[in-house]
Amino acid sequence: MPEPLDGLTVLAVFAHPDDESLSCGGTIARLADAGARVVLLCASRGERGSISDPALVPDGNLGLVRTRELEEASAVLGVAELVVLDHRDGYLRWQDVAELHDEIVALLERHRPAAVITFGEDGLYWHLDHIGMHERTCTAVLSLGPAAPPLYYVTMPKGIMREVVDAARARGADVPDANLWGITPDAFGAGAEPATFAVDVRPWVQRKLAALKCHRTQLGGKNPITWIDDEQARRWLGTEYFRRAPIPGVDAAPLEAIGQKCS
Repeated sequence: MPEPLDGLTVLAVFAHPDDESLSCGGTIARLADAGARVVLLCASRGERGSISDPALVPDGNLGLVRTRELEEASAVLGVAELVVLDHRDGYLRWQDVAELHDEIVALLERHRPAAVITFGEDGLYWHLDHIGMHERTCTAVLSLGPAAPPLYYVTMPKGIMREVVDAARARGADVPDANLWGITPDAFGAGAEPATFAVDVRPWVQRKLAALKCHRTQLGGKNPITWIDDEQARRWLGTEYFRRAPIPGVDAAPLEAIGQKCS
């Protein structure tokens, strides 16, 4: 019997290489295994990101290295089509607004996805580029009017990343609070609207971790995610959370068929 998403397209829209793996890498892998064609749009090359080891970027071109890392991660997750744009990292909320809008609309019109995934209003941890991608994606989807696909915001309950940090410390990691990409773990999910459904990705969590580890420049030895064991990964990273945008006239997508409603 075909899976619920067999032959359908899901468009995931994010800001930087590694956003896809951290926020919903397990869901992307599960969607791909269920027969969906996942198209991933990354608006920038992440050229202003951190560098875990300078030897990984010998010529100083971090954007090029991160693009290659994203290509590797996308292959691990089963992404069918990767689109990487050249918008400036750190300026996605304010710069080239009309151009980015048009690029997202063009993908929507070309693929007619059964569902679109992007950041919620809080950008997971109030990252302004993430909030900008939320705004651009919402505007692009709404511009299609009655033809708009269901839109889903990826979210994260507050406390999950704190548990990851605490688990890493319990295993002997010397990780400061700000070593989740320079972000305190309590920022993740702080103030986020409650999820409406959750996707169990425990059988795919090893692929999620493998994809994250493709982003070598961003995931150095002091990142707590590199310290947790398989059981801890399943516990803290094995469920991914989403909220459906309240777009009038747009019903739930088959994407929700692989999830469970949150109470």
